[in-house]
Amino acid sequence: MLPALLAGCLAAAPNAAGVAATDLDVGRKGAVSGVGLEGHDIVSMSDLMMRDILAQPRFAPGPDGKRPRIALDSAYFVNDSAQPMDRQLIVDRLRINLNRAAQARIQFISAQAGMVERERQLKRSGATDAGTLGLARARLGADYRLTGRIGSLDSRSAATGMVQRYMQISFELVEVETGEVVWSGIYEFQRAAADDVVYR
Repeated sequence: MLPALLAGCLAAAPNAAGVAATDLDVGRKGAVSGVGLEGHDIVSMSDLMMRDILAQPRFAPGPDGKRPRIALDSAYFVNDSAQPMDRQLIVDRLRINLNRAAQARIQFISAQAGMVERERQLKRSGATDAGTLGLARARLGADYRLTGRIGSLDSRSAATGMVQRYMQISFELVEVETGEVVWSGIYEFQRAAADDVVYR
């Protein structure tokens, strides 16, 4: 009895045949979209921020050839919006594209301090050799660190069911020795929809 009932339910399910997977351009709005931050927003936002940072004279090698050092990770990038968010997606894309475009103008400091420290200890204990670069006196310290915040303001019409969301993503690069904010950037949009999607 139960197998027949389950078979009947499956047969009556809408769209039982499914929809074939489709490759989409990451820079364009996809087939499933709502009022929140989406993939195409992350692409355009990170590209905008990358160009803006590289245009700043501060982030160019100095007269002595020393390159500015930037720590770009999600440690101080918070999500206070109504939308669940993988903050690391935004930071990774910004860091990787900036690293590619910087053409060795900037040094990027890894957030994986534990990994670096473990390798340093292995070399110094004799468990491994010194590698081809030799031993450094200390790990690199950052000159600047990324901070930021994702915020949102939502409204909903009880009469029509329309959902409207304003989203604001702000970034700052802080000089970690003095606390000076040396660069700021903002990305914002507002969208409305009758049927919003579920973000995960």
